[in-house]
Amino acid sequence: MITWLLIAFSLLLLGFNRTLALITLAFTAVSAFITGVITWQTLPIIFGILLLAFAYSRYKTQPLLRGIIILALIIIASGLAFHLIPGFNNLRYLSHTAIGIKSAPFSFYFNADKALLPFIFLIFIPTLFVCTPLKEANKLQWAMLIIAIPALLLIAVKLGGLAIELHLPSWLPAFILANLFFVSLAEKALFRGVIQQTLSRYLPPYVALLIAAIIFGLAHFAGGVLLVVFASLAGIIYGLAWMWSGRLWVSTLFHFALNLTHLLFFTYPFKIA
Repeated sequence: MITWLLIAFSLLLLGFNRTLALITLAFTAVSAFITGVITWQTLPIIFGILLLAFAYSRYKTQPLLRGIIILALIIIASGLAFHLIPGFNNLRYLSHTAIGIKSAPFSFYFNADKALLPFIFLIFIPTLFVCTPLKEANKLQWAMLIIAIPALLLIAVKLGGLAIELHLPSWLPAFILANLFFVSLAEKALFRGVIQQTLSRYLPPYVALLIAAIIFGLAHFAGGVLLVVFASLAGIIYGLAWMWSGRLWVSTLFHFALNLTHLLFFTYPFKIA
């Protein structure tokens, strides 16, 4: 478990001190090799990312080379996000387990490959974690955004996607660690730090927000139409949190808060239809 704690710690540091985060990641890589979390098959990818990072720092002022390097990094990131790159032995912490009588069986993982996404995106988006807020919001708007989390889950109950069911599983600490760092942060780095931030450079902020939210919803198409709608609405909440704060961790905490509230008070996971 020490390797997963080190990965989480390096991700936590990444938003505040990149040098310490990279040093921690280096120690984490050694630990991951020793414990078998990663194998020799990951070495070409690791060296490839390092080489691309060096190339970007040197050629970022040349549009063509810059575009080629970014494309290569995005291809690698996509392979990691969809677990297509060999050499990662992700830990399946829970396997086909029902949390309650009304809930369907589910599994959750500690994903070392997905955890690398923020490190990759930070190479070509230095404002990944912190940027200037695109819109200002008052305390009432923030309060309404917080209330929107349980409200959205209750709407899902009305639509038949969830039911109220209280849980306090013994594996809750592991879920918190895995969901916060290896799900919420990784997804927010992609959908807010990369997609919404990039779209916002060319489109009005709310248009960029809507497009990013829809893309986030469509990424859940395997769960059915209702889950796509639910995820798109959740994406609007996460997008507003990012747009109003300019901070990736704020959006991440909103995502994590929704997932944790879902787990503790409703059937989990979402009903697939």
